[in-house]
Amino acid sequence: MISLEINQDATAEVSGNEIKVTGKLGTNTRKFNDTLIDVRIDGGRFVIESKKDIKKMQKKAMKIEQTMAGELSNDMEGVGKYFEIDMQIVFAHFPITIEVADGIFYIKNMIGERAKRSTRIIGNTKVEASGQKVRIYGTNNDNVTQTAANIRKICKIRHKDSRVFQDGVYYSKEEK
Repeated sequence: MISLEINQDATAEVSGNEIKVTGKLGTNTRKFNDTLIDVRIDGGRFVIESKKDIKKMQKKAMKIEQTMAGELSNDMEGVGKYFEIDMQIVFAHFPITIEVADGIFYIKNMIGERAKRSTRIIGNTKVEASGQKVRIYGTNNDNVTQTAANIRKICKIRHKDSRVFQDGVYYSKEEK
């Protein structure tokens, strides 16, 4: 059994196999496997425990307990403070331009290609592009990191020497 305290700036509710965490920045919803674990709110805390009647699945249920505790912790943190990833546009040969429209991220003129490269933005993640910087932020950590990974994936250059053609959108760490 794992007990996890609900943050002061977040409210939570459990209905069936769905958990809804709400805060000042938005709402995160998560589903869980109710045949293996039981999640309930008891006195301002999440109580996550595996169901005792399934002996064969006990080890798997204990792992799911720990995973669910981590995910709920991230959800509570995200509704109070955005998860954020900064990326940098790098080009040497052709100037790359970025466009964000209708939940789709476009990269134009990647190594001189006429066709746009595109990927979708996952969930309620927001993407802002200004100059050579791209900021990806949102309340759900899974969606933010998957959006950033999708952007990196569409920048992959094939059939050219990767030591010479290093154009793309890369993760960057800024000192703030």
